[in-house]
Amino acid sequence: MPSVHSGGTMGRIIIEAIARFADRPLLFDGYVNWSYREFGEQVGRYMAFYRQLGLGKGSGIAMVTSNRVEAWASVCAANLMGMRHTHLHPMAGEDDHAYILEDSKADVLVVDSRRFAQRGQALKARISSLKHLVSLGPVAGARDIIAEAAGLEPEELRCACEAEDTALLTYTGGTTGRSKGIMLSHRALVAMTLTQAAEWEWPEDIRYLAMTPISHSAGIKIYTVILKGGWARMHDGFDKEAFCRIVQDDRITATFLVPTTITTLLENRALCERHDLSSLKLIIYGAAPMSPDRLREATDLFGPVFLQLYGQSEAPECITTLRKADHDLSRPERLSSCGRPTSFCEVKLLDANLNEVPVGEPGEICVRGPLVMSGYWGLPELTAETFRGGWLHTGDVARADADGFLYIVDRTKDMIISGGFNIYPREVEDVLTSHPAVMAAGVIGVPDPKWGEAVKAFVTLREGATATEEELQAHVKQHRGGPWAPKSVEFVKELPLTGLGKLDRKALRAPYWSNQQRAVS
Repeated sequence: MPSVHSGGTMGRIIIEAIARFADRPLLFDGYVNWSYREFGEQVGRYMAFYRQLGLGKGSGIAMVTSNRVEAWASVCAANLMGMRHTHLHPMAGEDDHAYILEDSKADVLVVDSRRFAQRGQALKARISSLKHLVSLGPVAGARDIIAEAAGLEPEELRCACEAEDTALLTYTGGTTGRSKGIMLSHRALVAMTLTQAAEWEWPEDIRYLAMTPISHSAGIKIYTVILKGGWARMHDGFDKEAFCRIVQDDRITATFLVPTTITTLLENRALCERHDLSSLKLIIYGAAPMSPDRLREATDLFGPVFLQLYGQSEAPECITTLRKADHDLSRPERLSSCGRPTSFCEVKLLDANLNEVPVGEPGEICVRGPLVMSGYWGLPELTAETFRGGWLHTGDVARADADGFLYIVDRTKDMIISGGFNIYPREVEDVLTSHPAVMAAGVIGVPDPKWGEAVKAFVTLREGATATEEELQAHVKQHRGGPWAPKSVEFVKELPLTGLGKLDRKALRAPYWSNQQRAVS
């Protein structure tokens, strides 16, 4: 029997928002436009459809879709019914999808008929434990939820979940091996949503654009948009011209971008200046570091509208925030910070013995609070190790200043040990991108018989700019010191990126470490 302290679920947030903002517009993806009331009716029909399949509390739904409103209705139906949902990355391969479907014990796979019909059919034939293939639009061998739900009476919107039920089973990128399932409860998602709503400087009229996959960071912010009665515009995939056109035509006031997409816009400044982008009041960025020099350029182009988030799948979105007010160009050192811890998180920088490090010294970011995951799916030993000492160990290394702002140095696994020095790639990358000829940089350690590991840089230059290896080595040595200066610099047309737009260090390392195990990986 629930206690008097039960409650606090995403289901309740969704139900209350639908009732409170019934006649307001909610979602548009270029094809379908729903108000809150219409969205609620669709969620009720999707619940009725899933009930017909024999699903209920504790069932698992996996999804591989484009950015479309029906996908979000399916997510919310799962939230209300107490089911867990798992997003498959739209850019991942079939083997990755098959592994996650089997590991997550998904009962249903939902696929988008526009892009993933063949993938869904292949996975259904391959995964014997998968009970149903469901499609958004007609797909051979699948049940079309859009068509079938249209003929069903909507279920009453009731919440069948509890705060500690797993709402989202999300999988890591798998950069260090097989992807791990991360159990995010309703409690964690509510903490995330309330933190975003309370601490982020949203515009009064929220008109939010989601261009990167809604399976990841761009989508999870829609919970906060719903809580605050805003409108969300979905577009399938980032495109610089579409971004400028949609912001101008739909008077977008808020959006989420990763640093690589911001860099793309900076490289096409003339395109941005041909459009009226003045409606933008909030650009949320995160998922990867952004150099202070690029941030200054972006502020010059878009104005003081930037807000940085820092989180990870195990504690999503809201470990720290660098608010718009903190992006103070008169204090350039602050632009390197990921902000201060949010109110719902306790954050400390700890050494290997779980002692808090002094101000200014590097330590691992460790977190506790309602935002933290319940654990890794089916991996109790890894969960215990990650929670050792009563903290979530993020694997990220940072320094804190006297005002409590954190400065991420890098991932512990990315640290380069060269000649006895601990060198973090981010430190070198930020110096390289401060050079006027450099647009972007990626740094790794490579095997070296003398130094153990040598610092190697991959650099893309600005259009029309030139620089030599020696010039960039001298630039880093002057601004950071000799040990940080790359032993080699390779000029490339573009840097490899993961599906989430992050620098893919694994791809950079592959030619150098393919026949041996890197000590800190």
